[in-house]
Amino acid sequence: MIESATENTPATGLTSTEAAKRLQQYGLNALEEKKVSPLLKLLGYFWGPIPWMIEVAAILSALIQHWPDFWIIITLLAFNAGVGFWQEYTAGNAVEALRKQLALRARVLRDGQWQAIDATQLVPGDVVRLRLGDVIPADVRLLGDAYLSVDQSALTGESLPVAKQLGDDAFSGTIIKQGEAVAEVTSTGKNTRFGKTASLVEQAKTVSHFQKAVLTIGDYLIYVSLALVIALVLVQLHRHAPWLELVQFALILTVASIPVAMPAVLSMTMALGAMALSKHKAIVTRLESIEEMASMDILCSDKTGTLTQNQLTLGNIELFKAQDEQEVLLAAALASREEDRDAIDEAVLHGLRDRHHLDHFNQTVFVPFDPVHKRTEASIRDSEGKSFRVAKGAPQVIMQLSALADAELERAQKVVDDFATQGYRALAVARQTQENAPWIFLGILSLFDPPREDSAETIASARSHGVQVKMVTGDNVAIARQIAGKLGLGTNILKADSLPTEHTGTETPSDITERVENSDGFAEVFPEHKFSIVKILQGHDHITGMTGDGVNDAPALKQADVGIAVSGATDAARAAADLVLTNPGLSVIINAIEESRRIFERMNAYAIYRISETIRIMFFVVLAMIF
Repeated sequence: MIESATENTPATGLTSTEAAKRLQQYGLNALEEKKVSPLLKLLGYFWGPIPWMIEVAAILSALIQHWPDFWIIITLLAFNAGVGFWQEYTAGNAVEALRKQLALRARVLRDGQWQAIDATQLVPGDVVRLRLGDVIPADVRLLGDAYLSVDQSALTGESLPVAKQLGDDAFSGTIIKQGEAVAEVTSTGKNTRFGKTASLVEQAKTVSHFQKAVLTIGDYLIYVSLALVIALVLVQLHRHAPWLELVQFALILTVASIPVAMPAVLSMTMALGAMALSKHKAIVTRLESIEEMASMDILCSDKTGTLTQNQLTLGNIELFKAQDEQEVLLAAALASREEDRDAIDEAVLHGLRDRHHLDHFNQTVFVPFDPVHKRTEASIRDSEGKSFRVAKGAPQVIMQLSALADAELERAQKVVDDFATQGYRALAVARQTQENAPWIFLGILSLFDPPREDSAETIASARSHGVQVKMVTGDNVAIARQIAGKLGLGTNILKADSLPTEHTGTETPSDITERVENSDGFAEVFPEHKFSIVKILQGHDHITGMTGDGVNDAPALKQADVGIAVSGATDAARAAADLVLTNPGLSVIINAIEESRRIFERMNAYAIYRISETIRIMFFVVLAMIF
């Protein structure tokens, strides 16, 4: 992380000269793009033990002018390379998708004047202006009397916008939902939290377990064939066999000892399987993931938008002085501002029976939410010209504003505690009928992000298929535990701050590993934690799947044996994933698991048949030639 340059930043911002120096020092405010020549990538698929043996067979065929064999072998070799190259090209788009998420333009104070520049030109120490709806162009620290409400859901998975004030850090790629502020850039490009997410995507690499098995078997067959070729050559030389006949025998044995068609047949089987999966609304971007999905035993699922609807919903309403729930909701709606309506306001409005009822009121004064007062307040005039005030906000603040009696205060606190135990967020509402009159405590609303209707059933189905589901979320432990309980996952939720975020090759402590394996879910998770969770599980021989939809999921999606981007996922998540769902929810995954297991059975049966036949032919050829 680049240190803040607040002390060295004048009130006029950086000068153009200083900005140019820092740009040279820190580089562009963009993700590094390491491009490898497509030709080198393609040639890489002709390098390795099995390709070498196939190439030797092709050369021997050419030497003895067996041209049909030569062209068949070359075609199979080219087909294998083409399929592998296309898979890598498709999966390699994750970093590019992340790079495109950076804001294009930024308002910056340079040479004492505000100007619009490309966001890529920002440097640490720049002073920028942030407004409602902006994508924050770099990691920044808020200056002055600032307040922002920032949507970090795509980066951290948190359901609600996060309040930011003087001295707080705001992260690149997040979106401003409320407020306006001046801020100083602290980190740019790869040093931002967003950039570190992209670097995790670059680090993430997996090889199919089936690929490993095929390569291991291929290596074994190569060793056996080399031993048999040496034995055969020695015998034939002892018999003074002609050179051409010796080459022919070596070619026959080489071709027989290598299941030349096996990679091509397996690739074709997986390609046909991918077409079948597409009919189940699951698009395969990496063919080997079909085998991994068939063998998957743990599925790490992002909560927000995957297990839940990602739509804040009104829960129970506890009445105090209000006559009914609609009275509480109307007051809460009036204590909102049209252009600032966020997830909380929308949940309140959805609870109103008739939104047109708001047309009878005129908002004359509005005081927005800020972290100090922790409430919104509005002065209202009704259709008869009568004025009153309404407020909504943190229960403790509204309780104090209303000067509740001890009994009511105790009851209100109990309601708030009960809501918190259930994982709900509490919002209190009050009204003042006239100036200097006491505030009337109307009631307390509960808000929550409800589970998808099919999530519990899908999780139960996954369990019946031998797949354990673990929930991963940026929300706090109480909310995570409540949602996990409703879904039937269990309530053993692990707080992510105990997980390692650096991967330097050191082994994870056994107690942490055990807690990760035994947990039902993880709370307060950042991208580095998700990546760690997958790495820890993979390190203990679990074939791990990961579902998600946001930028925050991309590193873990790519690292996972099966990365699954759900319906509506960001470009970064889709590019990093092995499987992209086009229908919402998790139910599609069960169909995909069943289909992938059928595909794998076909692949496994063919591989066993082909390898056993190869071994049988090898020994019979050698025995026939020797005896």
